[in-house]
Amino acid sequence: MSEASNNRVGGEPRTVRELLAGRRYTLDYYQRGYAWERKEIAELLEDLSGKFLANYAADHQRQAVEGYRQYFLGSVIISQRGAQRFIVDGQQRLTSLTLLLVHLHHLAKGQGSGQEAAQVTELICSLKYGETKFNLQVDERLPAMQALLDGRQYNAAGASASVKAVIARYEDIQELFPQELTGRALPFFVDWLLDNVALIEITAYNDDDAYTIFESMNDRGRPLTPTEMLKGYLLANISGEDAKAAADRAWRETTAALADSGGKDLTAEFIKVWFRAKYATSIRERKKDAAPRDWDQIGTSFHKWLRDHADTVGLTCPVSFKDFVHTALPTFVRHYRTLLGAAERPVPGLEAVQYNAHIDFTLQYPLMLAPVEVDDSDETAMRKMGLVADFVDIYTARRIVNYKQTGYSAMSYTMFNLVREIRGLDIPALAQVLRKRLDEQEQTLQGVADYGLHQMNRPQVRYILARLTAYAEAACGIPSRFVDYVSGSLKKPFEIEHIWADDYSRFSDQFPSPQEFAGYRNRLGALVLLPRGFNQSLGADDYPAKAVAYFGQNLLAKTLTAPCYRNNPTFLAFAQRTGLPFKPYAVFDKGALDERQDLYRALAELLWSIDRIQVD
Repeated sequence: MSEASNNRVGGEPRTVRELLAGRRYTLDYYQRGYAWERKEIAELLEDLSGKFLANYAADHQRQAVEGYRQYFLGSVIISQRGAQRFIVDGQQRLTSLTLLLVHLHHLAKGQGSGQEAAQVTELICSLKYGETKFNLQVDERLPAMQALLDGRQYNAAGASASVKAVIARYEDIQELFPQELTGRALPFFVDWLLDNVALIEITAYNDDDAYTIFESMNDRGRPLTPTEMLKGYLLANISGEDAKAAADRAWRETTAALADSGGKDLTAEFIKVWFRAKYATSIRERKKDAAPRDWDQIGTSFHKWLRDHADTVGLTCPVSFKDFVHTALPTFVRHYRTLLGAAERPVPGLEAVQYNAHIDFTLQYPLMLAPVEVDDSDETAMRKMGLVADFVDIYTARRIVNYKQTGYSAMSYTMFNLVREIRGLDIPALAQVLRKRLDEQEQTLQGVADYGLHQMNRPQVRYILARLTAYAEAACGIPSRFVDYVSGSLKKPFEIEHIWADDYSRFSDQFPSPQEFAGYRNRLGALVLLPRGFNQSLGADDYPAKAVAYFGQNLLAKTLTAPCYRNNPTFLAFAQRTGLPFKPYAVFDKGALDERQDLYRALAELLWSIDRIQVD
């Protein structure tokens, strides 16, 4: 019986290749727009990379991928109407998969892997009558998807929230994609993703059946969540009905503020952070068939983990369960809420939390809670969390300027070991351990000397420029505009401005080839932040014309110009006090760029000085 004549609901397992190759989907009318956030993308990449790396070994041949374990990515519901396939449920996942495939397409091309690029491309789109048709064909997204596929920037100003989310999540994939999956591992990962990652495709052949399935899968028979099961386990081990009822009230009152923030349940996220910070003593090894350990089990099923490790957590009698709910839980919820607030807006002593949150370093939360004890005063807890936040800020900045990743996959093992090392330490011991870790870190801020912009690190370069600019301004008494410098929601967001126009002929006497010129033009010392539009208006202007415009912009741009050094006592005092090599430039040639690069390095060493980690 053909699909067209079939009036029964059917479900089939499909690999990613089978689901997308030679097929085209569009959205049904009741589908919301694409709405995944950075967190969901990070979790997807973490899950996929973790499952793949548990099988992959550097000495494998490509054929070995066939024997790698499969990974189930969930289900999609399709309404088949004639030759058209409408997605009823699962478009968030399929859209995210498509964005990941676009990124893999560019990575494969960049590595000269034409075969891998081609097999990925056929799952993204096809060419028919000279027109590109995307396998996930959503009209409003087509210009944005075409730009991403072409490797072009797309201006999402005025676009729908869904299109803006598509662009933002693609940038997240670029930033968060694990380095371990590039190089030799890339074709193996592509093979595994396409043929070993599976979904269940549920197909209905009329709208009533399709929507009934959608309702049934999303609204009926909701199983208990891990949070609810954890609560039930804790209360079941408290003696006396009155004591249980009191614990239930305490749980509900304590978690109420976390229960619903922006439509997302943060209670489960808090519990993962808390248990990892205070109790995890092991983590899965990065080798084939390695078993998940404490850290990993807490991330997937913390309620089961606690039940199996109650003794080691100290839950040995009814009184200990009662204290856990009435004392430990509210203490760490209070500190966690403080940290979440600091991630949104500056909090004295916790300023670095916002910076770390901007680069999506979620590992900072278990790190900051690790040294905190239940009986610490709020002042002591704040000081401990602030020291750790400053450490993370310095540690990640060093990695960024040395082209190292700071995502979860690249950092989880190192940060887990640090969590264990600083757990429960007092302030002097904590500062000592953190300084030692920075002294031992392979990467240093000397990396700024060679740091610059390339195709894959634009968000990181903008972040570094924003931090340097905001730091210099704050030191001169100018209110920090860091949030503005990194925001994408402003009407005219700040963008990276090249001081040199993209015209080799103007610099051919200083560089032997266009390629060497292009590399030098992208160095950090040749870049500033300017608002969109203003930045574009300068375009191909010569430096003297640009310098006139720079004087009306942020302090770091102003310091290129002579007027900045007149009638500006706070800036001049800052430059004299720090000895930073600020100077104006009438001509900005290769030598000036080298000097500017050295200025940025010296400024970075002040901003991210290890002296921030000390006991007052």
